Amino acid sequence: MWGQAALPLALLLVTPHDPSVLTTISCLSDSYRGQFGGNSVFIVDDACLSSSTGLLGEGSVVPLDDTDRQLVWLEQEVVEDTLGLPSPEDITSFISALSGSPFTAQDGEQQVLADSLYGNVVLAETASSMVISVAPEVARTIDTHLPRFWKSAPIPPKSVPYVPISSAASQRVKEIAASVKFDPVVASIVGNLSITQMRKDVRYLTGEDPSSGIVSRHAFSEGALQAAAWLKEQFESTGASCELKPFLRGFSPNVVCTYAATEDTTETMLLSAHYDSRGSFGSTRAPGGDDDGSGTTALLAIARTIARKGVTFRKNIQLVAFSGEEQGLYGSKAYAREMYELGANLTLMIQADMLGYHAPGEPAQLGLPASIGSVEVMQLVSNISAIYSPELVVGTTRACCSDHQSFHELGFPATQVFERAGPIADPMYHNSGDLSDREGYDFGQVRSIAKVQFATLLHAAGFDLPE
Repeated sequence: MWGQAALPLALLLVTPHDPSVLTTISCLSDSYRGQFGGNSVFIVDDACLSSSTGLLGEGSVVPLDDTDRQLVWLEQEVVEDTLGLPSPEDITSFISALSGSPFTAQDGEQQVLADSLYGNVVLAETASSMVISVAPEVARTIDTHLPRFWKSAPIPPKSVPYVPISSAASQRVKEIAASVKFDPVVASIVGNLSITQMRKDVRYLTGEDPSSGIVSRHAFSEGALQAAAWLKEQFESTGASCELKPFLRGFSPNVVCTYAATEDTTETMLLSAHYDSRGSFGSTRAPGGDDDGSGTTALLAIARTIARKGVTFRKNIQLVAFSGEEQGLYGSKAYAREMYELGANLTLMIQADMLGYHAPGEPAQLGLPASIGSVEVMQLVSNISAIYSPELVVGTTRACCSDHQSFHELGFPATQVFERAGPIADPMYHNSGDLSDREGYDFGQVRSIAKVQFATLLHAAGFDLPE
């Protein structure tokens, strides 16, 4: 329902995501702040709202009295009901703790709750999401206060471009997909991925290996800095050229590693994971064995096999371990924006986030995003899975969204690989018990999904082996 009261200069507008709106209404395009939970978020003035209302569907409008504060989108993850969702009382307690003011939880349709709180203010709310206004220093650490199965994402203080994937970029991925057929050499290379080494690597990252000493890989922790340095060393040992790239004060850096092309080309393929983690509320331990030690370990396994088999690529390859994912994709947003501003020739990007768990009795699976991401890259990955990892049951998941979103929103063809064709089922998700030595953690599934990632690189980039 649209508000009718006199409105101040700055307004928060939340409306279901509709790309046509962004390409036909210039003032909305200039006011766009990104896509959150299937919604587009804008900060507009009264004139823009008045000229756009007749072209928009449902949504909410909230006045912003203090534009210096940080807006944060909070959303409940899509998880199996058996995991036990937070009660309304949990959310009430969380908001009250932030605001220092009483708050009455409400269910149902999207509603405006402006002026209901002081300090940290709830601006708009649905049954599964809300926008809050907080001090900037609160926004960066809000994940340590969130109830289980809720995630946060900062709403940019300045407008961001809306960049649809170009027809040329989509066509390039389609051409790769059309050329894919079973290659016994590719099968031999990806079949060389080592579960034994994967187990060693993930145990180092989680601290299950006593020699590592890592207690947490939360983005602000000493353990995350140690993990970043260790990852850089491991990737460099496989022949990659690596750089620790800081992106925001206080966060551990992104780890960006490159295998240079043997051809004279700028074309690049990127595989990624996030190495930061999140533990139980109030706990200093955040081992992140599945989220996302599994995805990070898959990258390492691919890198180690590149070295072991002597693979060289005809196109440029980047393997990137992001930080700041748990606080709202901070690391990947910074790197995607850098690539966009440089005009990078990025053919495809695949993010691996949570590859290791499936419920006991379930088959090994591969989940692809049902919403945010490139359909062409998703189809390419699905086709390659059928060829090189036919043991995986492939489907879609509404569990969303990881670092691929940062690239997708800037027009780069991107998708995510996930452990399950369905909601999150890992009982240790965002829990200090997220270790690799537990029921349901399946290194075979990690390997199968890593084979798909690796085979996609080999087919998309072209490769050579030593004579």
